[in-house]
Amino acid sequence: MNKKNNLINVFYLLVPGFVLLISFTHIPAVKTLMNSFYSTAKGRRASKFVGLENYETLWQDATFWKVFSNNIIYALGVIPTSILLSLAMALWVNSKIIGRPFLRFSYFLPTVLPLIAVGNIWLFFYAPGFGLIDQIVTSLGFPSLNILGSQESSLFGVMAVGIWKEAGFYMIFYLAGLQAIPPDLKEAAMIEGANKWYIFWRITFPLLTPTTLFVSVNAVINSFRQIDHIVVMTQGGPDYASTLLLYYIYESAFVFWDTAYATTLSVVLILLLCLIAIGQFFVLDKKVHYQ
Repeated sequence: MNKKNNLINVFYLLVPGFVLLISFTHIPAVKTLMNSFYSTAKGRRASKFVGLENYETLWQDATFWKVFSNNIIYALGVIPTSILLSLAMALWVNSKIIGRPFLRFSYFLPTVLPLIAVGNIWLFFYAPGFGLIDQIVTSLGFPSLNILGSQESSLFGVMAVGIWKEAGFYMIFYLAGLQAIPPDLKEAAMIEGANKWYIFWRITFPLLTPTTLFVSVNAVINSFRQIDHIVVMTQGGPDYASTLLLYYIYESAFVFWDTAYATTLSVVLILLLCLIAIGQFFVLDKKVHYQ
């Protein structure tokens, strides 16, 4: 009887969470999927069922494929770089060094800054003629750069901001993972004559695989939901060279007022993230050491 009452109490405690999750996650997702099969309502003309017409338009949309490739390049550049950088920073600030609290604060500081503020800070760095980067480049005798104004470099300029912003956030998780590793394991390995590199690859890194799985899933999601610094820095330009999927969804919905097409793009983005997340769990979870 007590076990049954405990289960009932647990259920009551979970009800608010279930209500919020269903109300703000599952119901909007289902409505978005349904709306993708309807046209955009304009003025007195109500939306009507058009079937797969929006998806056919998306398939033939050259701009969508350009934006999609931009986001893939962005993800492939930002995710591994920010994860490796965060792991290196965590290893550094976890060691016995002078000024360790200050270094931890410095690495984590970009995380607490709003992305709008971060975008404005980096606008000063990238500004041609008087920006910090341009001043350094011209002082070394190289020609002036317009990183955000060039189709070849604007996406990479935005990627650098993403790496700078995300690495400190992931560092906190790696730092927590490092501090959870029993020191007896390292001490035993050192007694056996193992060097630091061997200890890292055979002990530290395998025990950090749960953290790596968690960080990688979050990194993928973050790489496909970036919009704030795009709005501030490039507005997707020049000629969609730095446009990412979420910004294209925003532009379709609130600039061109094509809400049906925006919902179709949203469905594609949700499905893409679900497939990537499922793949990560099925592939990476087999290599995770939880003990």
